[in-house]
Amino acid sequence: MKDDSYWMGIALREAVKAGDRGEVPIGAVVVKDGAVIGRGFNLRESRNDPSAHAEMVAIRKASRKMGSWRLSGTTLYVTLEPCIMCMGAILLARIDRVVFGCFDPKAGAAGSLYDLSNDRRLNHRFFLQSGVREAECAALLSGFFADLRMRKKTEAAIEASLRRDGREVEGA
Repeated sequence: MKDDSYWMGIALREAVKAGDRGEVPIGAVVVKDGAVIGRGFNLRESRNDPSAHAEMVAIRKASRKMGSWRLSGTTLYVTLEPCIMCMGAILLARIDRVVFGCFDPKAGAAGSLYDLSNDRRLNHRFFLQSGVREAECAALLSGFFADLRMRKKTEAAIEASLRRDGREVEGA
């Protein structure tokens, strides 16, 4: 049965693709009538594009496939709570439902810092569901950042060693 967990699994696979490329592992899929119409993963680093978030990539692909900027009747699945920019795109695209894995306490705009999903001042509102496969989504991000910190620590140790060795050679 294709439920929220199933679709989040596809978003998680997209997130793994991002991580394999050295991008922050966040993935997203847009689903309509039981089919994926757009998918994406973070490409900010490789594209040098601050707007290349997983959600934005998936929404752009879905809009091209639908031949319309209006994505009414769709659900967006994303592994991390969307930021303000992505929530803006979700609102403008008229997406009906957003399902995300884990909260983003530093930039989340779907409950953590803000909740733009149900702001009566805006001309569109949508249903929000959090915590789907939350542990897996959070573990993927935690693992990525732990590896990144370890790599930086190792690189710093190598740099320090090279500087130290260079001074010893110069003083001999």
